[in-house]
Amino acid sequence: MADPYTTLGVTRTASESEIKSAYRKLAKELHPDRNASNPKAAERFSEITNAYDLLNDKDKRARYDRGEIDAQGNPTHPFGQGGFGGGGQPGGGFEFSQGGGDFSDIFEGLFGGGTRQGGGFSGFGGGRGRTAPRGANVEYRLAVDFIDAAIRASQRITLQDGKTIDMKLPAGVESGMQVRLSGKGQQGPGGAGDAIVTFEVRSHRFYTRDGDDIRLDLPITLREAMLGAKVKVPTVDGPVMLAIPGGTTSGKTFRLRGKGFSTKDGKRGDQLVTVMVDLPGEDAALKAFLENWHDDRPIRSTMGI
Repeated sequence: MADPYTTLGVTRTASESEIKSAYRKLAKELHPDRNASNPKAAERFSEITNAYDLLNDKDKRARYDRGEIDAQGNPTHPFGQGGFGGGGQPGGGFEFSQGGGDFSDIFEGLFGGGTRQGGGFSGFGGGRGRTAPRGANVEYRLAVDFIDAAIRASQRITLQDGKTIDMKLPAGVESGMQVRLSGKGQQGPGGAGDAIVTFEVRSHRFYTRDGDDIRLDLPITLREAMLGAKVKVPTVDGPVMLAIPGGTTSGKTFRLRGKGFSTKDGKRGDQLVTVMVDLPGEDAALKAFLENWHDDRPIRSTMGI
């Protein structure tokens, strides 16, 4: 796998916001929904997502920069820098990754097992206290509809053994977020490994996400803008009515509270509705009216013109 900094087109000193900005730009260009006929775009989308997953994790990024893990998050020196010390314990420098497989299984599989002592192992080969290795973890990538992600709709996942499970989405779910399903991986002598699910939230044709909020541009007519009206507005929970005051101009934003994404504290973000006055292409009556109507307000005076 290529260097994640190169994959995202950022420098090694890039800030978190710069990394996130670079990922969002590339994800928008390479999203599978926009490149259905280009399989290379889907492959590239997967690469940038994996690169972002690593660099967005402070601990993993620091370990990658120190050369402790590679671009896939695997240890570059799985048996430590110093070999094995006295008493048959692994040498210094090795860490077990909470995000990946349980590397204690590697030692147990190679050397016949040992009794865990504070994260290390006692002598190898002894029959007593042996811990049988668990099965391997299995990774899944789950594409989630935008609205489902916002309201945390239950998702059905088909596991590699053909079984299905229904899982409620975590609060604040976004592309690149992962959850671990204990015991849903491959079977092993010491039990099953875990299933690690990485989410990809699909884009929507008229909603956009802004943190925990949802933004929507809503077209309204000139009459609705001038005279005021109650108009129907779509939300992820279903349509609601919005009162438009008379004299509303394009670009005015209204806030619908609690209609955004579910947050980690159990609340909901808001939906921000920006109205855009949609003028008719050809309307003889409106054109005739405007030819005899004048608005002499200095509306651009604050711009120095």
